[in-house]
Amino acid sequence: MEYQEIKKLMDDMGESKLTELEIEFPDGIKISMKKEDAKKLAAPMPAVVPQPQPPMNIIQAQAPVEVKTEETKPEGNIVKSPMVGTFYSKSSPTADPFVKIGSKVKKGDTLCIIEAMKLMNEIESEFDGEIVDILVNDDEMVEYGQALFIIR
Repeated sequence: MEYQEIKKLMDDMGESKLTELEIEFPDGIKISMKKEDAKKLAAPMPAVVPQPQPPMNIIQAQAPVEVKTEETKPEGNIVKSPMVGTFYSKSSPTADPFVKIGSKVKKGDTLCIIEAMKLMNEIESEFDGEIVDILVNDDEMVEYGQALFIIR
């Protein structure tokens, strides 16, 4: 069965009142489709209960608000993760880390490894300079675009 025929079958199923369909062809291909009831999928909306408002003539004392300024991160070039995976700072548990804070690196030097789907991907420096900060810990999950290193 071709893709277009399967697509047409799915569209027809969506427009029909059928909730379940199973087809077995002589060549061994089996197609099974099942529609969920829209009424079952819709969750009831929680009721919104208005909060009582204090009378206007009562003055409420507020605790002083502390304003914290963010710590200033060292300035420099940021190396970001090109993928989602597990961050490793060294090639094996007994090996030395690829880089430490204060290490001098050149463009193309390996900074770390990110394991994604059982593949070990070496992350190379895009900049020449010195490692100012390592922003993630060994064996930590990293997201796509997450800052890993600061190089100045």
